[in-house]
This record gives sequence, C-alpha cells and structure tokens, in this order.
Amino acid sequence: MDDGAGQGPGDAGYALNLGDHELPEIIHVARLGPDDHVVGPGDVLGQGHPLDIADAASDLGGLAHLGLHEDVSLDHASSPGPHCLRPEGPRYPKSKDRSREGPITVSDLGEFGLIAALAARLPQAPGTLVGIGDDAAVLAAPDGRVVASTDILVENRHFRLDWSSAREIGGKAAAQNLADIAAMGAVPTALLVGLAAPGDLPVAWAEDMAAGLAEECSRVGATVAGGDLSGAPLIMLAITALGDLAGLAPVTRSGARPGDLVAVSGVLGHSAAGLALLRAGLTEPAELLAAHRWPRPDYAAGPDAARRGATSMIDVSDGLLQDLGHLSEQSGVRIDVASAQLPVRNTLRAAADALGDPDPLDWVLAGGEDHGLVATFPPGTALTGRWLVIGQVREGQGVWVDSQRSERLSGWNHF
Repeated sequence: MDDGAGQGPGDAGYALNLGDHELPEIIHVARLGPDDHVVGPGDVLGQGHPLDIADAASDLGGLAHLGLHEDVSLDHASSPGPHCLRPEGPRYPKSKDRSREGPITVSDLGEFGLIAALAARLPQAPGTLVGIGDDAAVLAAPDGRVVASTDILVENRHFRLDWSSAREIGGKAAAQNLADIAAMGAVPTALLVGLAAPGDLPVAWAEDMAAGLAEECSRVGATVAGGDLSGAPLIMLAITALGDLAGLAPVTRSGARPGDLVAVSGVLGHSAAGLALLRAGLTEPAELLAAHRWPRPDYAAGPDAARRGATSMIDVSDGLLQDLGHLSEQSGVRIDVASAQLPVRNTLRAAADALGDPDPLDWVLAGGEDHGLVATFPPGTALTGRWLVIGQVREGQGVWVDSQRSERLSGWNHF
C-alpha cells in the first residue's frame, strides 16, 4: 500500500506471505491508513522499525508481529479503550465488524502481536542474559542460589474490574509476589508472568496491566523476563518471582526461638479496611482504598532483616495472626503479641467510624494483603525505624494476644 496509489484494505501492491491469514482481515485489524507503507523484501529498514521490540517508542504492533516477513510502519498497536473494565452490560466494548471503530482486542492482535505489545512495556535489567522472545529466559545468578515463589490471581476472586484499574491490578500482582522474595531476606530480581484472558479483552487493558507490573518492578530494580499467554473465560495472572540472596542465608519460617523479639515492617490492616470501604460503596479515606488496590511493600526490609540476624520472617498476606501462626507452628514456639504496641493509625479509626464503628484492631490483627513483613530477632538486636516491636517469642505453642490465646480471628482462606 502506498500513498496516492488508490489502494485500499485488501489491495496490496504485491502479494505478502500470509500463511493461513487472510489479508483483508489483517488490514482491518491493523487499521491501515493512507499514510502507512508496505516495505518490500530487500528494502532497507531505518532505526525505530517495529522489529525492535525493545524500543517502546517504535511503531510496535505492525504486521511483522503477526508472523509476516514484511515490515509495516504502524502507530495503531492499540486504539483507545477502557482502563478500568466493568462487569455491567457487555464485559468489553467490542465491534464484530472490524470496519467500525472500537478497541482492538487480544483476539484481533493475536498471541505474538500481544507478546510484542506487552514486551515493549516491560522492564529489562542487566541480569537478564536472554529475555522475552526465546523458549526460556536466562538470568544471571550472582549468589549461585535462586529464591523462587509463585502466586495466582483470579478475576472476581482476587480483584474486581469495577474496583481496580488494569494498571493497579498489574501493580498489585507484582507487589504480592515480590514481597514473598523479600520475606526470605532476598532481593527480587525477576518475574515470569502468565496471562489468561478472554479473546474480547481490549489490548489496551493488557498494556495498562503490563505498565503496572513494570512500575512496581522498577521500585526494586526487577525485570519481567518472560511468561505465557492463554485464552480463558476470566482474567487470570500466574506470576513466578525470582530473587537473589546476595550471600546471605535465607530467612525461613522455622528459626524463631524463645526470647526473640517480634517486629513488623510496613502497615497493617489498611488493605482490609480499604476492601471494607469498597464493599460499602464508600470512597474515603482514599488512602485505604489505594492500599487495597495497590499495596506498596518495603522490599528493602527483607534483606535488612537478614543482615540484622532475623531468625524467622514471613510476608503478611493472609493476616497478622494467621501468618504469625505459621511462624509459631514451624518454629515450635509460642508468639505473644501486645495489642497496645500494634500500629492502629487514624485513617483506620476514620474508616471504622464511617462503617459504623467496627473495631479497627480487627483489621490490624486479621486483615491481609498489606504485604508488610513480620520477623523475629534475637533479643537485644538493634532495629531501625522501619521495624516496630509488637511482641515476643516464648516457650509453648500458638499465637497469643494480650496473654490470651487468639482464636476469635482468622485471616484469609482461599477455600
């Protein structure tokens, strides 16, 4: 197709190698216009052409990414689409007639076109020796050991499209996995991301989700090294996080000893309070809603705890009491928590008032998904301001609050 040649969609100037694809369908999907050009085999490609998927400013999303050998200059990888999808009515605005305007969907773009579009928005780090685009990633492991964790997020189970934007969902997915690496005392280095989604999901949503992943990874210098795509009735994210111990011993759940201090890093109860506000249709305090939609863990606290000799540690994802229960069980100790030392901030009290005065301490004790860290330290350990001592480890078993065994509150249970 060339300017002024009088050609339209389906009237290419020469035959393209399409395999099993039909040209008119692809031309309509790609939104070719009068300013777009088909470059013939043998033509010289300039800088910034769409084959360079590392160049986010390039004409990414051209026909080259749909399996063609010809290079096409396009700026239409995604058309404007909703950033926060809502389940009311049609799940996604979609036009069956591709001659009409409407958001390009993942089905329109295809697997390899979507991979290329997402790759341009994902971070790369110096430790990535082979990244997105090959059969597997190759990452440097300076320590000689690799810390690995995995997690799954399912639409309407772990996030709702009418409560969170695509970017927030991507950021939250990254945060909860990177926090697991920090809880071992390691530095997060990479994510592998699996995305399953309906074919009518707008590409713009997937791109915004990838932007959230990239933003959260950038907070700790991690990369997205690869992943997989699949069709599914609902949106699902399966993420594997990798990390490096930098010469330190891993901090497990089984090392707590009687006499140790119990300390937390980060907020407690904010995500649970935000969830309660969303369920009630309230919008204030906005800080708590933001904490639920996109937690911001202090990743450096994990390696800091390891350097200070932490004897055990866990990410507070299912609730403080429930996660302390894992430390108690695996270490064979009793953990005493003093409620007066727990951080109950004014925003939590304001949310409790707005919701009819529930006890904000319940959110602190049983609310999950803040992804702060709780760790045990030998007595006398000098802790920085990022750590708040909330209790002590003793002989015995179970988790106790104010000298009473805690049985009335439990955290998150997937089933």
